[in-house]
Amino acid sequence: MLAWLESSSLAVWLRESPSLWALPTVLTLHTMGMAVLVGASWLLDLRLLGISRNVPLSAFRWVFPALKVGLIVNVATGFLLFLRTATTWGTSIPFLIKMCLVVASVATLMPIRSYVFHSEPEPEVSSNVRLLAIASILAWTGAVTAGRLLAYLMP
Repeated sequence: MLAWLESSSLAVWLRESPSLWALPTVLTLHTMGMAVLVGASWLLDLRLLGISRNVPLSAFRWVFPALKVGLIVNVATGFLLFLRTATTWGTSIPFLIKMCLVVASVATLMPIRSYVFHSEPEPEVSSNVRLLAIASILAWTGAVTAGRLLAYLMP
């Protein structure tokens, strides 16, 4: 299946096309999606850890639609990037570590979202939610770092 994905016309176009609409555009969109996704997540995580306590958590509800857009962009562009070298990345430990970190990062968002939307009136942030925020920051940092290192570790 990985060989079939990598030999698809879309994968060949992404890999071999000199067009700006191929790899440069996909990489740019992936970077922009990551900036929205990770930036918005960190913003909320830092608030949960105590930065800007004077701003109510309800003011951070806008973060979740932004996270959704960033995640959709990154899943789509990430799949396109994967197509280019599916046989290499699909079996590589660094790529699998990156994917596990992305899944862990997204998994922290669900309980955090529930907390933000059901925290009326504004309670003190519990230690469990703070641990989720720390886990989110660490997982996103690891995912971004692992993704960047793929360019150096993998062909």
